Amino acid sequence: MSVPERYVEQTGTYDWPVALSVGVRESLWRAAAQAQLNAYAPYSRFWVGAAVLDEHGRIHAGCNVENAAYPQGVCAEAGALSAMALAGGRRLQAVLVLGDGDAWVTPCGGCRQKIREFASPQVPVLLANRQGLRGMLTLEALLPHSFGPDHLPSVISTS
Repeated sequence: MSVPERYVEQTGTYDWPVALSVGVRESLWRAAAQAQLNAYAPYSRFWVGAAVLDEHGRIHAGCNVENAAYPQGVCAEAGALSAMALAGGRRLQAVLVLGDGDAWVTPCGGCRQKIREFASPQVPVLLANRQGLRGMLTLEALLPHSFGPDHLPSVISTS
């Protein structure tokens, strides 16, 4: 597999609370496509790449890493979030998930909650394949009525 040279938007027109230029969408896609090439998926043979945009405008990527003990694997989204946290990012501006197949590849339930830890419900989640962007949803559409950090008291007493 190699990263396709041409990025294609296969979606309609959307009005998002967080404006993402075509250049940013393409940069997210390229980072996720490159990450997908490094995925370790010998069991499912389903390679996924993800890229996230942090509050500083930096892009962080991750890939899925499977394990013979299946529950021990790591999703691409979790890898991208870990890379973001390692670099000091704390707020998501956008997420892009790239996987191949006929249907949209969306984050699993656990990753939706992990994304919620760093994102508001209005953050765009872009869905892509090797040809380009296929669709966009908000986190709220993927995880309605979610529980997040804003539900917890701002100061937790340890005494």
